[in-house]
Amino acid sequence: MIIKTPPYLKPGDTIGIVCPAGYMEFEKAAECVRVLQEDWGYKVKVGSTLGSKSETYFAGTDEERLKDFQMMLDDDEVQAVLCGRGGYGMGRIIDRINFKKFKKRPKWVIGFSDITIFHSHLYSNYFISSLHAPMAAAFNDGGHVNKYVRSLKEALEGKWARYCCESHELNRPGEAVGELVGGNLALIVHGIGTPSELKTKGRILFLEDIGEQKYAVDRMMYQLKRSGKLDKLAGLVVGRFSDTGDTTRPFGASVQQLIYEIVREYKYPVCFDFPVSHEKENYALKIGAGHKLKVHPKKVTLEE
Repeated sequence: MIIKTPPYLKPGDTIGIVCPAGYMEFEKAAECVRVLQEDWGYKVKVGSTLGSKSETYFAGTDEERLKDFQMMLDDDEVQAVLCGRGGYGMGRIIDRINFKKFKKRPKWVIGFSDITIFHSHLYSNYFISSLHAPMAAAFNDGGHVNKYVRSLKEALEGKWARYCCESHELNRPGEAVGELVGGNLALIVHGIGTPSELKTKGRILFLEDIGEQKYAVDRMMYQLKRSGKLDKLAGLVVGRFSDTGDTTRPFGASVQQLIYEIVREYKYPVCFDFPVSHEKENYALKIGAGHKLKVHPKKVTLEE
């Protein structure tokens, strides 16, 4: 299946900002709006869910979030859709999104964390590329000048990515070529057995997460393994697992060690501690685009 790549952006194009999941104050996205307009040269269209009057965890009711998101997907004047934040909520509306118009005129949809379910759904059902990348809050406190947020700008402009990181003691050397898929571990597992289930055979899979107990990471990795999602990969990229907790009686291994043991029987290359995460270190990654992974003893390279 040929992957559909949305048109890259040019100065003067419009980026829509919406919150299809958790609530976000407009003030926390104000710097993002400013940078997109003044520094990057885009127009910005703010959806009703950013800074909504919701008094719950969500940025509005399911119906309100669905309507706002759908409008941005279908708006001919909007060339890309940036999710203000993740949190939780995309899974409640994903099956009600109408992709009829979007399939004919795809546009870049940007986000990570809870937005993983959208990326997986879009890729597995329609083979359209999207961007697992920094969201609005990453622009704050001077973040817009770091190389990770800048990688989003470069991705939107159509520049080919080439990311490098240091080697890790648990890495398994090798090289792999395949379409890049992945995102938040909990959301990938959440999609198994649903229309949003991620296709992984022959792909390079990347994973990251935040706030999970070690035993929960172990459980989710075994679910990936038992469902066949790990056995025919081209390669595995393990990102950062932030704020990982442990039980009173310790699990007995780090997250990296437990993942290493789970994939130990396979032959494909594996790298650990790649800069994709809930933290500042979060490169823009094009879901569905062909990539080459090189895991060498001294350096790891992931490039389109």
